[in-house]
Amino acid sequence: MTTLALAEIRFRHFLALTKPRVVSLIVFCAVIGMFLAVPGLPPPRVVFFATVGIALVAGAAAAINCLLEQKIDAVMARTRRRPLPNGDLTSASTLVFAGIVGGLGLLLLYRYVNPLTMWLTLATFIGYAIVYTVLLKPATPQNIVIGGASGAMPPVLGWSAVTGDVAPEALLLFLIIFVWTPPHFWSLALYRVKDYAKAGLPMLPVTHGRRYTQLMIVLYTCVLIAVTLLPFAIRMSGFLYLAAALGLGGVFLLYVIQLYRDYSDELARATFKYSIVYLAALFSALLIDHYWR
Repeated sequence: MTTLALAEIRFRHFLALTKPRVVSLIVFCAVIGMFLAVPGLPPPRVVFFATVGIALVAGAAAAINCLLEQKIDAVMARTRRRPLPNGDLTSASTLVFAGIVGGLGLLLLYRYVNPLTMWLTLATFIGYAIVYTVLLKPATPQNIVIGGASGAMPPVLGWSAVTGDVAPEALLLFLIIFVWTPPHFWSLALYRVKDYAKAGLPMLPVTHGRRYTQLMIVLYTCVLIAVTLLPFAIRMSGFLYLAAALGLGGVFLLYVIQLYRDYSDELARATFKYSIVYLAALFSALLIDHYWR
């Protein structure tokens, strides 16, 4: 095998540490926050450096999560092929990688965006990589509810990158993702419950059972639909977004009600996948409505 081929494999291993699919959704929501923050178009330079900086720090947080959870990942079917439990990378190289990538991201945010966004991004990093991963996840079945605050930060980061402050509208975007996170993640936990039980993690289906988790998913989805109507209520968005929020929310509600009535792993998996499409489509509708009006 050539040196170039080995370098490519090494690159793929480090890239896998950053959880690219998760980071792509984080960056997407952050960019939406940038565009919603101003009436016209945000400065391209700020958008570029904020996007790169947030992506790098998010990738570093994911790598630290992989580092801290490598023993747990090794016993779970969903994660045992990750680079650390699979032996493709060492803990030391992962720590160095996360430090360089995260440090570069914070530097870009501080130098080319603004200090507030850098500090908020650092707080988000600590919230996910340390507070959620180390303190909450192994300790309480409400881990994803409390820890969801870190995952809900991207649009706030995007908003602050462009405006230099955090407006109520940015906090509303935060609230949408915060309430979306439990039904999204618990749908996954339902069909991965054996993995979580084997790993000794107190996820809601493990501690309270499947039926209770299904009920919580329905209730949180109802709250989510109500919360997504608030941008229209405060005139942050118009009728185009309202129609999208009702339509997307209605489909989500049908999924979770069916999941409650007639559970199957396949339906739980489909609900989880739809929840990702739902959030991306909802924020896209916000953006389209923002420039349509």
